[in-house]
Amino acid sequence: MTSIYIWIISFLAIAGVITRPFKVAEAWWATMGAALLIALGLITLRDGLAGIAKGTDVYLFLTGMMLLAETAREEKLFDWLAAHATRLAKGSANRLFLLIYLVGVVVTVFLSNDATAVVLTPAVAAAVKAAKVDKPLPYLLICAFIANAASFVLPISNPANLVIYGSHMPPLLHWLPQYLLPSFFAITVTYIMLRFTQREALKAKIETDITIPVLTQGGKTAIIGVGATAIILLIASALDIQLGLPTAITGILTSAIVVIRAKKNPWMVVKGVSWAVLPLVAGLFIIVEALGKTGIIERLTTLLHENAAHSVNATAWGSGIITAFACNLMNNLPAGLIAGNVVQGNVPEIIKSSVLIGIDLGPNLSVTGSLATILWLVALRREGLDVSFWTFLKLGALVMTAALLFAIAALWV
Repeated sequence: MTSIYIWIISFLAIAGVITRPFKVAEAWWATMGAALLIALGLITLRDGLAGIAKGTDVYLFLTGMMLLAETAREEKLFDWLAAHATRLAKGSANRLFLLIYLVGVVVTVFLSNDATAVVLTPAVAAAVKAAKVDKPLPYLLICAFIANAASFVLPISNPANLVIYGSHMPPLLHWLPQYLLPSFFAITVTYIMLRFTQREALKAKIETDITIPVLTQGGKTAIIGVGATAIILLIASALDIQLGLPTAITGILTSAIVVIRAKKNPWMVVKGVSWAVLPLVAGLFIIVEALGKTGIIERLTTLLHENAAHSVNATAWGSGIITAFACNLMNNLPAGLIAGNVVQGNVPEIIKSSVLIGIDLGPNLSVTGSLATILWLVALRREGLDVSFWTFLKLGALVMTAALLFAIAALWV
């Protein structure tokens, strides 16, 4: 009965995160579910704390990135970048759409998918405001979709990559030939599908007379901080160092330097950060820890090995597709934890690659598929915008499915 209760509570908590009943924030549902599991003795406090501890690197990474983004936003860096991007578009909505998409690729590849949601979304919101766009949503959708579509170009492009491989992360020179072609198809097909589905909204003209604001000294410092963070993350990845602490240090240092030089109250930056994301992630890690007690990892591992012994190719296709859809039921970080444990050991590399693509790209199906998309939703709400679960799902079903099939197929090329 213990396993049944764990599954019921976990299901209800995750359903709350997905649907946000009564418009209660996602973090409340995850933390209430986690607290209930501990209060009822379905998981010990010690195991709950162990589950929280597994997310330490993620918390540090998010803290640094959110501080960096909020500091840049306070210094109007996003407004400055947005004005330049809009002027480069020269009145073409299609050109602005492509420019934003390409920037999203670069940010995701070198700063991770969570950074794209946190850093790029406010910049795009500022860009469409400067361009006086009537329908800003098509441009903002880019931030959500590219954050996942480009998240396996490099190991650092998505924290879930580190979760899948754990201590067995392939060297960069092995990673690139393995994932470069699948990444190309994921990025290209996602762009084509987004561009096609949003074609009507992109027929409108946009503003050409854009005033470029003066970039403050704090804004320049923020640019240096973002650049330094990207370089440090690449070095950390090459040296097989966890990314959380370096990101936290660079984010805190950049914020501190900007605040001190500008003689501002640090509370202005601190209060603007969406701290609720951290308990949301912690709650999800506790829920996964509890699910692990039900024997699901052992059963899935046995099933995977049995199918792989029968047909490696069929298992690779099946595991990638099933993982892609399944991670939308519990968010791809906890799903990645489970999948990472399942594929450890003597599992063919192509199956691991297919599972990783499913974990990274699959979240483009729904708004709660990945932490990056949840962060994107939080950023949207700060701009006075919102996207419903069903609106995103209808679009994601088309965009994600097409990109997923091409990306997995590219593993055999």
